[in-house]
This record gives sequence, structure tokens and C-alpha cells, in this order.
Amino acid sequence: MKCTEFLKELNEYLDGALDARTKSDLDDHLAWCHNCYVVCDTTKKTIQIYKNTEVYDLPDELRTRLQEAIQAKCQAKKKASGPQGA
Repeated sequence: MKCTEFLKELNEYLDGALDARTKSDLDDHLAWCHNCYVVCDTTKKTIQIYKNTEVYDLPDELRTRLQEAIQAKCQAKKKASGPQGA
């Protein structure tokens, strides 16, 4: 199995939605491919972190400041890119 094949199946692998043969092929690949192991392990850990995270409401003042900062950044980016050939 090539790394590109492994990566195509990564979501299903992590979801436990693969048939036994495909899962076995992916497990074999992970046993020797350090790069895919790191990608898989990091993805698993990231999912676990976010799965256990509570959603917090932002205070109104912070929400307003954040929205204004995002809008200002977007407008500055628009102005910087400007019309081509002007």
C-alpha cells in the first residue's frame, strides 16, 4: 500500500468504518511507515481534543471586537490586492 492510498482511507480508518481486510492492510502500512503513523496519530489526538472540548459563549464585547478585527483585516487585504493593472 502506498501513502496516498492510506491517506484516502484515513477518515474511514479512524471512524472504524472499514472492512477487516482493508483495516488490516492499513494497520500493516502504519507498522512500517513513520510518516503515515504520525499523520494518523496526530489526527486521532486532534479529534480527541476537540471531542472533549466544551463550547463557550464569548462575551458580547469580545465578540464585537473580534468581528471588527476580522472585518478590518479583510478590508485591508482587499485594498492591498486592489484591481489588477490599475
